[in-house]
Amino acid sequence: MRLFDTISEGGVYFIAEMSGNHGGNLEKAMDIVRAAAEAGADCLKLQTYTADTITIDHDGSDFMTLKGLWEGRTLYDLYEEAHTPWEWQTDIKAECEKLGMDFLSSVFDPTSVDFLESIECGAYKIASPELVDVPLIEYTASKGKPMIISCGMGSMEEIQDAVDACRREGNEQIVLLKCTSEYPAVYEDMNIATMADMRERFGFPVGLSDHSMGYAVDVAAATLGASVIEKHFCITRDEETVDSAFSMDKQEFADMIEAVRNASAAIGRIAYERTPREEQGLPGRRSLYAVADISAGEPFTKQNVRSIRPGYGLPPKHLPLLLGKTASRNIAYGEPITIGDLNG
Repeated sequence: MRLFDTISEGGVYFIAEMSGNHGGNLEKAMDIVRAAAEAGADCLKLQTYTADTITIDHDGSDFMTLKGLWEGRTLYDLYEEAHTPWEWQTDIKAECEKLGMDFLSSVFDPTSVDFLESIECGAYKIASPELVDVPLIEYTASKGKPMIISCGMGSMEEIQDAVDACRREGNEQIVLLKCTSEYPAVYEDMNIATMADMRERFGFPVGLSDHSMGYAVDVAAATLGASVIEKHFCITRDEETVDSAFSMDKQEFADMIEAVRNASAAIGRIAYERTPREEQGLPGRRSLYAVADISAGEPFTKQNVRSIRPGYGLPPKHLPLLLGKTASRNIAYGEPITIGDLNG
């Protein structure tokens, strides 16, 4: 699992979330794995649940989705369609490893943890709605694997409860993800400044689980120090699946990775020294030049010396010291003023 190696090197770790975008088709799931690898993802993520492990089959109002993409569906029906069959997950994990990607899954109850342990999953994700399931977090953390915790809808107290649950199990391998639990999320609700505060407040690496369209927010997150970026991933939004409406395709994901890495590189470090390429641009600066022929013994004036480009003469800050002095040599029009002229 390259997660903490990437973070320790100052890089950004990119997670492609398959979710239910396979549409119940194993070959499409494998296509998504291969496309994510081609796009440059560090990790392919699944969700390990069944409709029965995450909810119950009930059509009461409590169990209906009332708004958004899935309006009017029962939770059971939605999760029955969206789940990734557990019997696929060993093969998906093997394909990830073959392609050089990490494999990760969200857990939703102890049976999913036990199953993922049986296939040697290297890390676990706690989804935003499970942030408040402290017993689940404790049980998952007890396995000693890295814990990536999405904090959508979470208060400071709820995030602290989740962190404390991991620590009670002796697990400090935690990454906290800022998340806005909207599908898709709108920019004005993202508040990703919170992500940087989470890092300072809780003392762990942070990142972004992003449901917004495009990658503007991900670039902004990189400038705020995101160590992890997670985005939903699909082959194409033209093929409608439960999460395709707010997922990225391969080219979009690859473009996001490039943009985020460029933003991270541009942040760099605090530096006031010139770069080698800047050194080559120094002649483009202004400096002091003779703008008329000046004879030896003639005083320097604002009429015969000016600050102009290029930058081969004295810096312009020396002009007040030069004015009124007399030239010790003949200086031709267009010739730079030198330190000898100032001191002569």
